[in-house]
Amino acid sequence: MRTDKISLPRAWPETVRSAILHVIALAQYATAYTRSWAADSRNARMRLQVENDRLQQEISLLNEELRIKDARMRRIDPHRRPHYPPSERMAILQLRAARNWSLARVADVFQLTSATISHWMKRLDDSGPQVLVEVSVPINRFPDLVRYLVRQLKILCPSMGKVKLAQVLARAGLHLAPTTIGRILKEQPFPKPKAPAKCAGRIVTARHPNHVWHVDLTAVPISGGYWSPWNPLALLQRWPFCYWIAIAIDHDSRRVMGFAVFKETPKSVDVRAFLGRTMTRAKAGPQQLICDKGSQFWCDGFKTWCRRRNIKPRFGAVGQHGSIAVVECFIRTMKQEGLRRILIPLNRDQFRQQINAFIDWYNEHRPHMTLEGCTPNERYHGRRPANREPRWEPRSGWPRSSPCAAPQTLAKGQPGVRLRLHVEFAGDHRHLPIVTLNRAA
Repeated sequence: MRTDKISLPRAWPETVRSAILHVIALAQYATAYTRSWAADSRNARMRLQVENDRLQQEISLLNEELRIKDARMRRIDPHRRPHYPPSERMAILQLRAARNWSLARVADVFQLTSATISHWMKRLDDSGPQVLVEVSVPINRFPDLVRYLVRQLKILCPSMGKVKLAQVLARAGLHLAPTTIGRILKEQPFPKPKAPAKCAGRIVTARHPNHVWHVDLTAVPISGGYWSPWNPLALLQRWPFCYWIAIAIDHDSRRVMGFAVFKETPKSVDVRAFLGRTMTRAKAGPQQLICDKGSQFWCDGFKTWCRRRNIKPRFGAVGQHGSIAVVECFIRTMKQEGLRRILIPLNRDQFRQQINAFIDWYNEHRPHMTLEGCTPNERYHGRRPANREPRWEPRSGWPRSSPCAAPQTLAKGQPGVRLRLHVEFAGDHRHLPIVTLNRAA
């Protein structure tokens, strides 16, 4: 029996590396389509298998990332590698106890030597300024329990900066200045906040809730990005590679009034239907509606729809960053705090549930910097902000009449109270914390 061989191009060794990238990207492309079909299957076992397959792939990719980073660190001489601070050394030893690792295993995982780990174990109970291993660093004015609460909250909610931590703790009754929290977390550098972009033209001012709304569209990639090695070097911006989300926000309260999820780029009629449903649920509508000049808004159909409802459309400047900054800021927050920390589901109903859970938490529990630590729902419904309630005072020698960190409130009870940090998570989503403080027994 005769078998014909497939002839390869003459210069195939010169392009084999490019071919590898094309094959991997093409395999991911085909896998995404296959999973998208199975994710909408009526068979629950098939949907579970797809989710398990995605999680296994994510674990494999994360292990590959760690392998690459470890390979780079191993090329550095052990004596020239960065040193772990005392608190991280204690964390390494705690992980060793939890994993039952040997000295060689710990040294291999954390790019150390067995002699170093053994030296840490021998000096575990040392004290003094030259201690090698320590649990926490004492602070000057606040007791150690406050430092412990701040660090635990930062571990549970790593996406929060020092200003956001101060606002969350103030709503729970513990008033700390952002500079104090910065000193507590000084071992962990914080990036300097970027200055807000300035846009030319008139400044938008909302006199009351439902006076001015913002609306915008954004695409959320499902697999992490859009790049592909073939022209036009990008995947199609539609499902199963991304979702499109429409967002409507009230300018005065920064409250998210509604959202909609689409599998492909929505048309103007889809956006108008979304806004109509949002106004029906809110039982109110805006007097002015701010949007960009996308094809969904810059058209006769959208302008006619606004005119029939006595809404004045206002359009941001083309190519001007910050002209619709309010809704753009929320979209960035949603992607960084809500979507970057989860595996985007292929099923649209499950994705809609994830977005709905984040928006409910954002409106009710997340303090807003523009609102001076209030939440959007508190401003929208006219409720008294939680950070204006009487506060806890953990410093026993602090005079009751002395001012606290902003916003200044009265102390409840006697100074020197011991507190217990209680963190819940909205809908069992670990990236959506609800923080409360209770008096310790």
